[in-house]
Amino acid sequence: MAYVQEGLGHYPAALYYLGLAHARQPQQSTWRKMVELAQLYRLTGYPNTWRQAVAIAFQRYYYRLLQALLIGAVVVGMMLFLRRQRLSGGWWVAYSLYLGVIGLYLNLLEPEVAGIVARPRAAIMAGPSAGASWLTTAAAGDRLVVLGRQDVWYRVQWQGGDAYIRRHNLLPLR
Repeated sequence: MAYVQEGLGHYPAALYYLGLAHARQPQQSTWRKMVELAQLYRLTGYPNTWRQAVAIAFQRYYYRLLQALLIGAVVVGMMLFLRRQRLSGGWWVAYSLYLGVIGLYLNLLEPEVAGIVARPRAAIMAGPSAGASWLTTAAAGDRLVVLGRQDVWYRVQWQGGDAYIRRHNLLPLR
């Protein structure tokens, strides 16, 4: 679909479909195509750095590693439960620490949620209201990291700080 949209000249739609594919299965080739389109149309939010390459490699295996950690937790938990009479308290402490590591993995290393600006000249505001100060205007196809949602606004990362954009102006990629 992305290549059809690109052929029709609808680069925001092409970036959206590429972003959906990349969110589902992160690959370097998909990201390179997104960066190529972004550079062609002078869009922001598509870094082409070694850090991004490492992040893509990590995102590719994030859910598989999470599955392995959770399966291990269930198996070890069942073994500890079945042998609870014969085991010392140290095993339960070690198991609790293992569950803590899984919790940290889930909360600290979760892949970021991004969104594609859907409309040209979308206002990026300093606060979640129409009366907040205007920061800048985003172009259709710009990629913004979504930090949260508040009423009709998305809280996004903009130039190292927080900013807000209306929900109908941004298409989340998850």
